[in-house]
Order: sequence, then structure tokens, then C-alpha cells
Amino acid sequence: MTQALAKGERYLADFLAFERSLAGHEPMWVHQIRHQALERFTQLGFPTARRGNEKWKYTNVAPIANATFEYPFDFDLNGVKASDIRQLAPWDDSWTTLAFVNGHYCQPLSASPAQANGINVTNLADALLTDGDAAREHLTRYASVEDDAFTALNTAFLKDGAFVHVPPGDSPGSPLHLRYLTTGEAQPTVSYPRTLVLAGRQSKVTIIESYISLSRARHFTDAVTEIVVGEGAEVEHYRVLADSQQDFHVGVTRVHQSQDSRFSSASFAKGSALARNDFLVVLDAPGSSCFLNGLYMTSGTQHIDNYINIDHVKPHTTSRLYYKGILDGKSRAVFGGTVLVRRDAQKADAQQTDKNLILSEDAEVDSKPSLLIYADDVKCGHGATAGHVDEDSLFYMRSRGLDIETASRLLIHGFASEIIETVQLEPSRAYLERTFLEALPEFQFGRTS
Repeated sequence: MTQALAKGERYLADFLAFERSLAGHEPMWVHQIRHQALERFTQLGFPTARRGNEKWKYTNVAPIANATFEYPFDFDLNGVKASDIRQLAPWDDSWTTLAFVNGHYCQPLSASPAQANGINVTNLADALLTDGDAAREHLTRYASVEDDAFTALNTAFLKDGAFVHVPPGDSPGSPLHLRYLTTGEAQPTVSYPRTLVLAGRQSKVTIIESYISLSRARHFTDAVTEIVVGEGAEVEHYRVLADSQQDFHVGVTRVHQSQDSRFSSASFAKGSALARNDFLVVLDAPGSSCFLNGLYMTSGTQHIDNYINIDHVKPHTTSRLYYKGILDGKSRAVFGGTVLVRRDAQKADAQQTDKNLILSEDAEVDSKPSLLIYADDVKCGHGATAGHVDEDSLFYMRSRGLDIETASRLLIHGFASEIIETVQLEPSRAYLERTFLEALPEFQFGRTS
């Protein structure tokens, strides 16, 4: 028996214990979905093969597959208070906040649950009972378990998470913050956060997803988010990854857009030993548009993989994809994915860009932006760059009296600011400015180890 198989049996044992803990207090259709997902996970296994595994060609998930993680059946605050985490994630007292600890809803750290005007912002476990029709129609419809082991594993342990349902023409008024925390002192643990966002016709909503680790032990987060953007709706989405540098994080996000809808997303990552941001947006109706921005920093031996895909299904659709990375030490980054323009997607307009700033001789980036175009009347382009701090700019700034470290920090900050300035929420922008600025002293310019 291989080690990976033995670990797979551990997940099966956890699943059986998980099922017993529920004691049948759930809709039957959820029970069926979980069992089907577990069966698919056992068939797929973790994607550790080095051949015939293009989606994971540059990212080795063997450290996840070969590790043992405890599954906590409930949350343990370990003395954590809301005031303890205000500096660890974007924060504003006016926001509606749902907090989850180790994947489970935590009311003590949540604030101002919103249900005014028919808007439903609640934990998924309750939504499966109270808003079952909407949840049943959309849950697992966009994040398929068929070809992704991490989605299948998350779905097998589907129980709790965030549920946001904005009826047609409505808006929550203030942003909704979905805060996923991990805690623990001794044993490595795993959590399976699940998020479902339904934005009805002509509605507007702003969502912040933040992932924060307060655990002293290694943690594995296997997160899945599904976002449905109705006709003419607008969804503004932020994803903040602030795990510990010992943690593993795989995040799968699936977005489905209707006619004349607009989806904007900004992803920010600093932390995790190994992180994967798997993003797919489907522009499934004319007039739909998406704008995806991202910024990440890596140091030491960290590894981050951004796998971003956009599918132009229908004509007159627009997409903009712009990611930036800052790498130091012996860290590694991967940028991949495809902008697909289908045969019927005439008049599609797509741009895909990835830029990386490498601060160390030992840092490495593998960037493979890709366009697949099957329509003949389109406007598309893509590009990727990787380079060091510009020597001419550095020389100019030093000639004006700045030391090399200060000048370098200013140039790096300028590189990052282009993405940070796209953030519309002032508390989030201030948090990101502070977080990325505080990280800059960790970078030893010119270091090779």
C-alpha cells in the first residue's frame, strides 16, 4: 500500500466519522452529493503524477497528499477575540461579517448578520434548511467534482460556510466580509470552507473573502467558492490570503455570469508554504464582463500557483486579467491558465497580462499565459514579463541621495501599487498598503539564499 493511498484511507475514516456526527440532520440531496463527491475523490486521488498532469505541471502537491491532518468537528477559539484579528484582515465596523473557525460558523466573531429587504447572509448549514431551493439549484453546479480532486474532497465534507443570496434589484448597502480563520496548538488540521454567492438580476454586492491563520501547527485549507452573477448584476469580489508560512492552501473559485453582468475581483496573497488560486470565470451571455487583478509576494521557499481561466462563451463579452508577483529568496511562482474564446463568441475583447519582479537570483517564476481563439472577429492579446528592479531607476534615485534599500523599497512599492490602487474599499486598501509595506523589510535585496 502506498503512502498516498494510506492517507486517502484517513480521509475516508474522517468522512465516516463526519457522517455519524451529522446524525441525519440534513436534506437527503446534500447527503447524496457528499457521497458522490467522496467516491469521485477516491477515484481521482490527489494530482501527484508528474506526467499527464498539465494543470499541476509546475506545482507538486505531494506534501499535501503525504501529510496527515486532523479534521476538527467543531470550532475552538483558543481564547481568540474579535479584537485580536482586526489587524490581520481588512476590517470595518459597518461591514456585515460572518466568521468561520476551522470551517465552522462562529457566531461570537460574527457581526450584524443582514437579512433586510429579503437579503440572506447566513451560514451555509442554516441556508440548506431555510433557503434550500436556491441552494439546491446552484450548489456544486459550477464547481464540478468530476475533474478536480480538491473540489471533490471539499464537497465530500460539505457542511458549513457562507451563503449570500441577494434578490433581484437589491443591495446589502455595505460590504459583506466572509472571514475564515484557522486555530490550533498541536496537531496539523484541515478545513473545508464553502462559499455560495447568488446575485440576482440588477443587484449589487461587495464580497471580501479573507483567510487567516492563528494556528501554531500546520493547517491545510481546501476552499471552494461559487459565485452566480445574474442579468445586469454587479459583484465586486476581494480575496485575501494571509495564512502562516507553514500552511497549505488550495482555493477553487467558479464564477458564472449572465447578460450585461459585471464581475470584478482582486486577489492578494502573502503567506502559505504552498498555495494554489484556481479561478474560472464563464462569460455565458452577451454584454457580460470580468476584471481580474492579483498581487502576491513570496519569500523563503514559498510556492504560489495562480491558475486563472476565462471562458468567453457568447458574443460581445469582455475580460481583463492583470496579475503581478514579487518574489524573493528561493521562492517560486506559477502563472497559468487560458483565455478561451469559443466559436460563437464574436466581438470578444480579452487581455491577459502577468508581470513579475524577482528580487533574488534563486527565485523562479513559470509564466504561461495562453489564448485559445476559435472566433474570427475578436480583439485579444496577452503577455508576460519577469525582471529585476530597474537599474536605471535605481541609479537615478540613488543619485538624488537615497540609499539602495530605500530606493529599492520605493520601486517595489510602486510596482505593487498599480494593483492595490484598484481596490475601491478604503479599509481594504489601507490594510493592503500596510501589509505589503510591512513585508518589504523582510526582503534582502540582492540576496541569493
